[in-house]
Amino acid sequence: MIDLVLPKGSLEAGTLKLFEEADLPVRRSSDRDYTASIPDPRIGKVKILRPQEIAQAVQHGYFDLGITGHDWVIEPNSDVHEVMDLGFNRSGAPIARVVLAVPFDSPIERPEDVPPGSRISTEYPNLTHRFFERLNIPVCVSLSYGATEAKIPELADAIVDLTETGSSLRRAGFKIVGTLAETSTRLIANKQSWADPEKRQEIEEITTLLVGVLEARGKVLIKMNVPEERLQDVIRILPAMKAPTVSHLFGTTFYAVETVAVKSGINLLIPELKKQGAEGILEIPISKIVN
Repeated sequence: MIDLVLPKGSLEAGTLKLFEEADLPVRRSSDRDYTASIPDPRIGKVKILRPQEIAQAVQHGYFDLGITGHDWVIEPNSDVHEVMDLGFNRSGAPIARVVLAVPFDSPIERPEDVPPGSRISTEYPNLTHRFFERLNIPVCVSLSYGATEAKIPELADAIVDLTETGSSLRRAGFKIVGTLAETSTRLIANKQSWADPEKRQEIEEITTLLVGVLEARGKVLIKMNVPEERLQDVIRILPAMKAPTVSHLFGTTFYAVETVAVKSGINLLIPELKKQGAEGILEIPISKIVN
């Protein structure tokens, strides 16, 4: 049985949705409750903590498995096993960046232009220290407890912050002059738990369910009947993970055809299938795809 820690805050909604869709619903008495449960025999204790705390908690063995941002793995330099990239961030984008930003009117255009002794405000002091040490630029790094862009100009000359598109920084009057790291939400495991055969099997089984949900997102199952003389025309335009499934309908000259298609293109695909002779077209949601 594995103990699990999930993220509170900006990653919470995406994580809870993923587990719900994986048939691992997270149950708690209220949204403010930090203790939860999942009705699955492989999962024991479930805790909900801030993402900043999770990698260290997993490293030290308080939990076998956790979900947090890659930024909060590398910031404290946590020694954990990254099981998989879950491919989302606060707003759903697959990749976010930890960036160096300065006011628009600053002469700084790249990290190497930062003058020695500059004040850097950030929620990532360790990552920032390591970055400027590699550049051999001595800077004064201060820990920000939020609203990092507000520290300019009184408390800082530049900031290191997390962004998905950069639009919020631009609206606040900043320009991005460097990237310290890329990040996304990761499933991480304690290394001793990963080395334990029984716990590793449970972790891999949970991972299979999560991967199945992620693989199915944005896809639908398309089923249709096609007359024999039009079969090749229909198959020619069908997408497929491997190849469409085709079976003969008993006592007729029709074939049943089904395949997986990307939801975003279905509005163009269905009229074209009908034009090529397909009948009785069904579009069916997919909850998981397990390869």
